[in-house]
Amino acid sequence: MNLATPTSGLLEASGEAIQATEFPYLRSPDQDAGTPVRHPVVVVGAGPVGLSLAVDLAQRGQKVLLLDNDHRLSHGSRALCFAKRTLEIWDRLGVGQPMVDKGVSWNLGRVFLQDRQVYEFDLLPEAGHERPAFINLQQYYCEAYLVDRLLRLPNAEIRWDNKVSGIDNRDDGALLTIDTPEGPYQVMADWVAACDGSRSTVRSLLGLESKGRVFQDRFLIADVKMKADFPAERWFWFDPPFHPNQSVLLHREPDDVWRIDFQLGWDADPEEEKKPQRIIPRVKALLGHDVDFTLEWASVYTFACLRMDRFVHGRVIFAGDSAHGVSPFGARGANSGVQDAENLAWKLDWVLKGRADESLIATYGVEREYAADENILNSTRATDFITPKSEVSRLFRDAALGLARDFDFARRIVNSGRLSVPAVIGKSPLNTPDVDAFKGAQVPGAVLTDAPVTLANGQTSWLLRELGVDFTLLVFAEAPAWTRDLPFVRTLVVGKDVLDPEGLLASRLDAVPGTAYLIRPDQHVCARWREPTRARVMAAMDTATAAPSTH
Repeated sequence: MNLATPTSGLLEASGEAIQATEFPYLRSPDQDAGTPVRHPVVVVGAGPVGLSLAVDLAQRGQKVLLLDNDHRLSHGSRALCFAKRTLEIWDRLGVGQPMVDKGVSWNLGRVFLQDRQVYEFDLLPEAGHERPAFINLQQYYCEAYLVDRLLRLPNAEIRWDNKVSGIDNRDDGALLTIDTPEGPYQVMADWVAACDGSRSTVRSLLGLESKGRVFQDRFLIADVKMKADFPAERWFWFDPPFHPNQSVLLHREPDDVWRIDFQLGWDADPEEEKKPQRIIPRVKALLGHDVDFTLEWASVYTFACLRMDRFVHGRVIFAGDSAHGVSPFGARGANSGVQDAENLAWKLDWVLKGRADESLIATYGVEREYAADENILNSTRATDFITPKSEVSRLFRDAALGLARDFDFARRIVNSGRLSVPAVIGKSPLNTPDVDAFKGAQVPGAVLTDAPVTLANGQTSWLLRELGVDFTLLVFAEAPAWTRDLPFVRTLVVGKDVLDPEGLLASRLDAVPGTAYLIRPDQHVCARWREPTRARVMAAMDTATAAPSTH
């Protein structure tokens, strides 16, 4: 299947065909240039993070080059659980709806101790949101939708079998040496985004490392194809009778595939445990010996929580697993990586367009390092609870599980993986602190909540879909005349441009007539007022773009 053009049939292919697809290596004119050709942005790595970043930049009009050292998409489910916030980002990139259509949507989870349900939880208990708390969708499907989208953007290019083998990080850019089947060549980049995974080649070439904690435990992931009537929920067992003294996680995927995670213990041999003769008896113990299934994919992994000291190194910026890594339970890896990409894309766009200087890029590091620390903290706590390493810790865990069936306080202690939510970057240097009193969670630094809205023409929509490409000033009831000529700001008047038919938007934002929220391009709140003035809004814009205030 030739996928060099946007006319591919990739999205109509089966999961097996998508994983087997080989993308053609094509010789680039850069390989025949006498001197290295300069590119505004080079993204290294065509996983969900690199692809999301490339699509975002290309949609904003930036010319972007994406390099990948392979010529295939991911194999196996790998990253599987994609959170509401990631879906909202992908909606903006034009791929959210097909992913939701293909994926398995879910909000509910259940926790079991041995053979008894301890309790259940709902990750999205309130109505009035377009997207579910999560979808389950194999990583190769996500990559396929993103590749197809990127190929449809005229200012984007993917080069397969192009492996970065050298990098010279300079004051004005980075010189990349790239190996291909036809030999090496070089390009210059104003900016390099290293999205090349936990074993990042770019990180190694620069002599950098990730530091943190490796947990002494191993887990088996098995993708099993079968017909089953389990609901589309997250089921987590502690010490089940079919896998005693360990834990098990069950998730439903598209195409009648089920993801099962088995805790193995530190002494397990990873290569032996990946063999079918070791996996099949474990699966039969869970499902029963009369259930027909086929084993599609398996992997053994070790829990680790790691991150680089800094994500920004001159003209080279790290995002996703190349910058930080967490244990899989909690679905914080790929989701946080896609949020990295969204944070970085608009900042690179503004710098490349000359709207902001390089100090804006530095705030990517400040904000996403904070988010990584929050994810690592949550992941570490979950891992310590799931895999206690002392008798005292196990006694505490088992006592909490025993009480959780009857007492709410104990349920808050149980931790089978606190699931991914976007970080509230309350101390970001891009925020303007409140001068007025507000209730609720929509503080500066939070991602703007979604809500149903009605357009002036009577059509129904969602708030996040109506925001501007750059900044949005969300004003309730009446907008002063000066709001219509703010540079790089779309003014959206609730009550005129969009209606709030159920009052959910006003309630969630604690808004009254005159209230205004300033929203960043990545849909984070950066300022809010009861009585905005032009000077206040312009000063907040300066702050949100790391510009010296002139107002």
